[in-house]
Amino acid sequence: MAPVSHHQLHHKHMRHAIALARRGQGRVEPNPMVGCVVVRDEKVIASGYHRHFGGPHGEVDAISQLRNGHLATSGADIYVNLEPCSHYGKTPPCIDLLIKAGPRRIFVAMVDPFDQVNGRGIQQLRSAGIEVQVGLCEDQARDLNEPYLKRVSTGQPWVIAKWAQTVDGMIADSTGHSRWISGCDSRRMVHKLRARVDAIVVAVGTAIVDDPLLTARDVPLGRIARRVVVDPQLRLPDSARILQTADEEHPVALAASQEALRNQPGRVKQLQSRGIEVLAVPTSLSDPSRLVLSDLFKHMVGQWSATNVLVEGGAKLLGCVFAECLVDQVIVFVAPKMLGDQGATTAVAGFAGRSLESADQFMLQRNMRVGEDVMLEYRVRRNSDSPGGAVERSIPSVS
Repeated sequence: MAPVSHHQLHHKHMRHAIALARRGQGRVEPNPMVGCVVVRDEKVIASGYHRHFGGPHGEVDAISQLRNGHLATSGADIYVNLEPCSHYGKTPPCIDLLIKAGPRRIFVAMVDPFDQVNGRGIQQLRSAGIEVQVGLCEDQARDLNEPYLKRVSTGQPWVIAKWAQTVDGMIADSTGHSRWISGCDSRRMVHKLRARVDAIVVAVGTAIVDDPLLTARDVPLGRIARRVVVDPQLRLPDSARILQTADEEHPVALAASQEALRNQPGRVKQLQSRGIEVLAVPTSLSDPSRLVLSDLFKHMVGQWSATNVLVEGGAKLLGCVFAECLVDQVIVFVAPKMLGDQGATTAVAGFAGRSLESADQFMLQRNMRVGEDVMLEYRVRRNSDSPGGAVERSIPSVS
């Protein structure tokens, strides 16, 4: 058997750090996921990761496991999937500990674009006489922290569009009935997804017809998502289970038009007295019945520190988030059922006059069998990646 090269070992250790970092998914946000591996004489002597928001970062978690502290790391190699922080936040800067540790080299997969870091950590390490190599497994590191990178660079959260459909693409029959298209195994996966996102968004029509709770049940909780109903005219009745279960631990917000808030001050006051947040969201200049969802999502980042947002429907809401180019990831559960009914509800609706040339394009990331269903996971191909470039499109209304 051929010996493993140093190049292969470096990649192996960085992939290990990335795998460790992923364990923090759903628990560390709005911080990035960070893993760290300490290697001496080609053997891993310590490893760690950022386990929860406000807790020790990956580098600290790894080094703290060593009995001799910086003595054990002197002359070692350290692998970390993101540039170590150089500023005070919930915890002291990791740079100070790393400089004290005195490793021979530090391999950093990618620079942290956050304003208070953005190369400063790497520069401080180099100024302290530590060799720093940047770019090892950078693509994998970027894939891991896509939501964090989007939030930092754009002020918008990572948006996941999710739905369950029949083989012929329907999410509800002609009466609006949708329970249950997918099987119990798929529904459990959805609960796991809900348990790691910051907000779950649904349209008022879906909230009225399906009366969902939108909570994560019977799965480990990384965080408790804020439930958001896009309700331009404040139509959601008090009897809705989402409103009935609203409290400090299970927050709920209604996104409404500024006109609705002006016209229904008593309703707004009554909702607020129950701890339900009522958000005034601007409407489209071209269509006053449609809320500008980019403004709503930006509010989620600015006020709730949201990183991951899950949009569960209905069809017109999904049409709006696609029309505003807000969706990053698509998860579809395809059940082995067929309706064949032209009156049934398609997964995404509201576009008129679309052609194949102007159709949204996805990149398949993963597919797997889930019970009797098939789960398809896509990334949305951005306009700059599309053969036809940017496409102007009409934006449907959310009822």
